[in-house]
Amino acid sequence: MASEPIPHLTPEHYLELERLVPEKHEYIDGDMVAMSGGPPSHSRIAANVIRHLPLQKGGNCQIFTSDLRVSVHWSRLITYPDVTVVCGKPEYADGKRDTVTNPTLIVEVLSPSTESHDRGRKADLYRFIPSLREFLLIGQSPVLIDHYRRMPDGTWQIVALREMSDVLELESLGCRFPVTDVYAGIELL
Repeated sequence: MASEPIPHLTPEHYLELERLVPEKHEYIDGDMVAMSGGPPSHSRIAANVIRHLPLQKGGNCQIFTSDLRVSVHWSRLITYPDVTVVCGKPEYADGKRDTVTNPTLIVEVLSPSTESHDRGRKADLYRFIPSLREFLLIGQSPVLIDHYRRMPDGTWQIVALREMSDVLELESLGCRFPVTDVYAGIELL
């Protein structure tokens, strides 16, 4: 997010403009801000997570890459998480059917330039998505995974995973895998 924002847009105007350009932009409180790409380790971590999520033949969950736009809070944040899982029928922001509103799981791989935004305002807004059961904030180095999980009473629990020997358990998807799988191959980059 290192470019100048186009200020004071409605969400509708943002989507209209965003659909015209190949670059990705976030909508943040009325501003359209360009998203920057990440290093290979960023992509590798996202791919590793996707690889370990359960692919359910005939199941009701679908896994999406960072090309899927998510309306987090219509007037505050529309963004492209690194990984999004939607369980059940996708719900869309409008008739174009390219911006979902009902993610079950969101994964953000942190970068130095976006970490404060991802941990701050974005994480706060994620917690207001009614369908969201879990989200992950994953650092690239050292081992750093903050696993946010919605509890049955609606509160959020944060589980901090800091060791390669830890196990990531995604209750919403009924899967678990070692943290070493999230960071597999990073040392080769």
